[in-house]
Amino acid sequence: MSASRRSFLGATAAAAIAAPAVARADTPVRWRMATSWAKNLAGPGVSSARLAERINAMSGGRLIVEVFPVNTIVPAFGVFDAVANGVIEMGHCAALFWEGKIPGVSLFTTAPFGMGPVEHQSWIEQRGGQALWDELYAPHGVRAWLAGNTGMAMGGWFRKPIDSLADIKGLRIRATGLGGEVYEALGATPLAIPPSDVTTSLERGTIDAVELLSPVNDAPLGLHRYAKYYYMPGFNKPSGPAEALISLKALNALSADLRAIVEIACAAEHSTALAEAFASNADALTGIVRDGAKLMTFPADVLAGARQAAQGVLDRKAATSPLAGRIVASYRAAMQAGRNWARVEQHMAQGMRGA
Repeated sequence: MSASRRSFLGATAAAAIAAPAVARADTPVRWRMATSWAKNLAGPGVSSARLAERINAMSGGRLIVEVFPVNTIVPAFGVFDAVANGVIEMGHCAALFWEGKIPGVSLFTTAPFGMGPVEHQSWIEQRGGQALWDELYAPHGVRAWLAGNTGMAMGGWFRKPIDSLADIKGLRIRATGLGGEVYEALGATPLAIPPSDVTTSLERGTIDAVELLSPVNDAPLGLHRYAKYYYMPGFNKPSGPAEALISLKALNALSADLRAIVEIACAAEHSTALAEAFASNADALTGIVRDGAKLMTFPADVLAGARQAAQGVLDRKAATSPLAGRIVASYRAAMQAGRNWARVEQHMAQGMRGA
């Protein structure tokens, strides 16, 4: 985000918050936000509720957002169409859910072996990612902003140990977005299952493995009761941002200060959620292991095969349309531009910690 843009948004929000009570509209604008998450689901479910609270408070009650958890208005994977069709004004979800209908959209969530949370945010806000996202969604009449992040995901929960690449073949795994396509290239069967249904699917034996989010998000679901092998690294999902999906018609009907408040609230939630995830994951991981989960590392041949497959998936995605090609090229360029500094940062951090 440029300095001038931050100054404008900051000044606009400050003016809105400081406005006297008499400036409040007699009849507030009311939005319905449908989410892809169960109510208060650690991470994204909490983010959706907190995002609505921020907007309501920052607007002084002039814009009221009511949250509807998954399946109260639409199912998890129906949020995009509901916003695009004007059924609701807003959604809170993950861009990778729409990969089947909008090739390349997964990159606005994550890509296997791709950028971490800070690198990804830098691409969106500083290296042209937001403009490409806007261009991709404009034909559907929607706009999106980053609005929450669960950090880097774990590799997932598996019923049986993964000793080699051969153990991936035939595996039924809950995996979405480009990560699912990588698993498919390795011979697994990826299944797009809403987060609210993954525990039941494991319990019933419908699937053999689940990749979801990070320890603090996974722990409340009790996945370790049915698949105790918890693998890392999360090559399939190195960043976990949520998106606030907004109807352009509804957004454009707002006053300029209310539009700015929505954008600022999204940015604030992205920052808060990421810090919250980092603070909570250490304790959550300790608790999961204490309860019987076995922390494992993917074998080298699995990581090598997945890395090669990931590049092929991105290449094929780039070939689906000129816009998808520009998105993939922009993502790769941003990752390369930031990679040297990321290595330096990691080296310095390890040196200071004595690692």
